[in-house]
Amino acid sequence: MDTSLYAAVDLGSNSFHMVIARLTDGRMQIIDRLKERVRLAEGMDEGRNMSPQAMARGLDCLALFAERLTNIKPDQIRIAGTYTLRRASNARDFVREAAKELNHPIEIISGQEEARLIYQGVAHTQHLEGRVLVVDIGGGSTELIIGEGFSPLALTSRKMGCVSFTQQFFPAGKLGPSQFEAAVLAARHQLDPVREQYRTLGWQSCLGSSGSIRTVHDVLVQEGLTEGGITREALARLSGRILGHKKVSALRFDGLPSERQEVFVAAVAILTALFDALPIERMDYSDGALREGLLYEFEERLQHHDIRERTALALASHYRIDGRQAARVEASALALFDLLAPDWQLEADPYRAILRWAAQLHEIGLAINYGGIHRHSAYILANTDLPGFNQDDQSLLAALVRFHRKSLKLGDLPPLPNHDQQAVLRCIRILRLAVAANHRRLDGLLPPWQAKARGESLTLTLPAPWCEENRLLMQNLEKEQAYCAEQGWRLDFQLS
Repeated sequence: MDTSLYAAVDLGSNSFHMVIARLTDGRMQIIDRLKERVRLAEGMDEGRNMSPQAMARGLDCLALFAERLTNIKPDQIRIAGTYTLRRASNARDFVREAAKELNHPIEIISGQEEARLIYQGVAHTQHLEGRVLVVDIGGGSTELIIGEGFSPLALTSRKMGCVSFTQQFFPAGKLGPSQFEAAVLAARHQLDPVREQYRTLGWQSCLGSSGSIRTVHDVLVQEGLTEGGITREALARLSGRILGHKKVSALRFDGLPSERQEVFVAAVAILTALFDALPIERMDYSDGALREGLLYEFEERLQHHDIRERTALALASHYRIDGRQAARVEASALALFDLLAPDWQLEADPYRAILRWAAQLHEIGLAINYGGIHRHSAYILANTDLPGFNQDDQSLLAALVRFHRKSLKLGDLPPLPNHDQQAVLRCIRILRLAVAANHRRLDGLLPPWQAKARGESLTLTLPAPWCEENRLLMQNLEKEQAYCAEQGWRLDFQLS
């Protein structure tokens, strides 16, 4: 395998994109792009089920992508699903089949995370000066970000996209003033909750990053409606030309490719609402988008600037976590992980990293109260926007913290389709031992860990004098022994 290659795949509601880059001199150099229009959101029923036809189109596309990924290391590939895969009732069925096709897990990312990654894609591919508004109109959602440099200041994902709006307002290609106005009003309604925040923050320039925005830009330029960039006046003139037709299929504009024609009017309606509501004077086009953001996250992590670490630190600060106790539990958990990983076949990525953040954040629920700290901590972590974490890893983080103490009600363990359940349970056991062993909250109290595992049987070797001097702490470890026994897991203490 070529260890210099990295790949990012964006499973959008309208199109699937793949970008391949080569790491050279510590920087990402894009060497290949692939794009297929799959219309994943098209034909979604009232129960929010993707149609068999849309799912088949998606899987056919991924079979092609899979060929290109065969010579790239699995840990240098990221595949992200967006709005439709967040929303669809049968998304899990598609994700399961897609993961088989690609031989790689798929991350379903939140709307906030999608917005953050889009901004990173733009910021890494475009020279930005001052404060900038970035807009990405996808098939199912529109992301709006205000940022400076590489730092986003405001992020939102609104439920309006060119595919979903086409189905809702222009069914069967029908076109008229009433349908267009209804689409504009619906988009403005989606913008109402964030309009004042965005107006107050303000921006010096505006960039659009999606294929829909590029198509509108190209049509405006080639039709002679603008000398460059999208403006409110140019959009109004384009809308007038559009409404001279009664069917979307009758539109004939220079710069409008056939594969974009069906969703073109919805994109113009959403842009019209954006320009009116925020308001925007001019929007230019940027090539950077979600897939570039996924790629450049590899670069950040290689340079040890993992956004997830910043997220964990910010949470710890916000909830005033006892940093010294978190550090004790983290050190114990990681030492145990490193001892047991060979016996238990635990992969460092992602399990060691998630275990570390779970140790850092396991007491976050103290902000509510101590009695149900494990449940409160899990709730906070499961329901907070965590930049850098995809939905699966966020669920794993919450699950580890949920079971860090008390009895193991494993019926409450959420589905974690992209994680090995045995590995998850073993990480839970490691975190529980680390928490139990640091119950007295004292530095330098614990002897170095000596641990061996055979199947689900775990043996800890402890110095006999230490055990005698720390009877209360040993009682705590013996309670953990009893909790493990309830699950059929053997935990033995051997004296040295």
